[in-house]
Amino acid sequence: MNAIIVSALLGVVMMFSGIMFKNKSTYTAIAVSGLLLLLVANLFQSYGIFVVHVKRTDLFNYDQFGMYFNTIAIAATLVYVLLSGKTIEKMGVNVADSYALIFFVLCGVTILSSYNGLLMLFIGIEIMSIPLYILTGADKRNLKSNEASLKYFLMGSFSTGIMLMGIALIYGATGSFQLGIDKSLVAGGLIPHTSFLEIAGMILLFVSMCFKVSAAPFHFWTPDVYDGAPGVFTSFMATIVKAAGFIAFMRLFEQHTRALGPTWHILLGFVIIATLLIGNITAVFQQSVKRMLAYSSIAQAGFMLFALYGENDLSKEGILLYASAYSLATIGIFSVLIKMKDYTFEGFNGLAKTQPVLALATTVCLLSLSGIPLTAGFFAKYYMLASVVKAGGPMWLIVVAVLFAAVSVYYYFRVIQAMYFKEGDAEATEVSGAYKIGLLLVAAFIIFTGLFPSFILNWFYF
Repeated sequence: MNAIIVSALLGVVMMFSGIMFKNKSTYTAIAVSGLLLLLVANLFQSYGIFVVHVKRTDLFNYDQFGMYFNTIAIAATLVYVLLSGKTIEKMGVNVADSYALIFFVLCGVTILSSYNGLLMLFIGIEIMSIPLYILTGADKRNLKSNEASLKYFLMGSFSTGIMLMGIALIYGATGSFQLGIDKSLVAGGLIPHTSFLEIAGMILLFVSMCFKVSAAPFHFWTPDVYDGAPGVFTSFMATIVKAAGFIAFMRLFEQHTRALGPTWHILLGFVIIATLLIGNITAVFQQSVKRMLAYSSIAQAGFMLFALYGENDLSKEGILLYASAYSLATIGIFSVLIKMKDYTFEGFNGLAKTQPVLALATTVCLLSLSGIPLTAGFFAKYYMLASVVKAGGPMWLIVVAVLFAAVSVYYYFRVIQAMYFKEGDAEATEVSGAYKIGLLLVAAFIIFTGLFPSFILNWFYF
């Protein structure tokens, strides 16, 4: 509850700071201070040092898994603001409002990590999504940004309608909005084991959540929205927000898969294969690095779906490690991308000569997304596949995932090839020394986590 309350209050503080201060750098300083305060508040609750007690009537379940994900999400947002703060300051005159919306998104994220009922799932999704519709259209003079915002709003509203229908059907079948159903009622025959309404409701919820995490075949909004939105906000949407969607996905279906029975793994396997196929194959043919990263995020969603397939301790460890590795790598790449004047692959030609630090940081981030050993992305993918093996999943599914991971190496390495092996004068806007140091620290942490993944995982238990 600490993180939910503090993030909401910080959003309000940022709104009023827009009236009190005129210097845009002041807004960034307040946001960084607020994120540090939010991080401390969440850690306090995680270790039981200080907790704001609110009567929650079983609407929330604050376990170690949700608390630790909050820590990862807040820390990743802090890195995001430190790297991209100057760019956010250039996004019009309402900089304070942009930061306020980011804090409101974090409020939704912290709800999704700890919800214990379908109504709180709906509220968390909406609190997280509505500010994103506004941030997507933040570049008001850009028609692509306006189009992306409208498309995101319409698709998001449509998927929310599907979610509400699913929640209504589940309530009709079980008489409860809670995630868990009293086993004594099932044993007493008061609730059928597999009601048609419950099955239909779970399928609708599954479709809705696939929309939210951009899993195929419900991914079609993602490329246009990610490409049209300002790059500085795309990195936030594609990382912290996507990871929160998967945490909500896991919390929902670890309780309700009994309704779908054997159909669950068949349905999920189909979605995983479709997501990996569409995301990776389509990314190969892109000419814009930004659009390639949009399709790449779909492919990464395919790997994160393995956490739902496994449903064991390895899947929980894996999704936490994946959230850390994927968020840092993607934030790092987009931090470089927003400095580039040309988003095409040709725009990166010769970047290693003109901006060697940017090229080095980008290379490390791309290697991590590829799953190359000695980077955090390698162990993130390993844990996802290991969870399926532990759950007794089919080996062919793992083989297909590895093959698509090899395909992803091709389009990620196209950027590395352009930076180091092609002639050109890649142009980037002015890059400060502090900015370069920040990128190098992100790259160093990715490598450190790749060498010692236990550094991330140990915090989950201790």
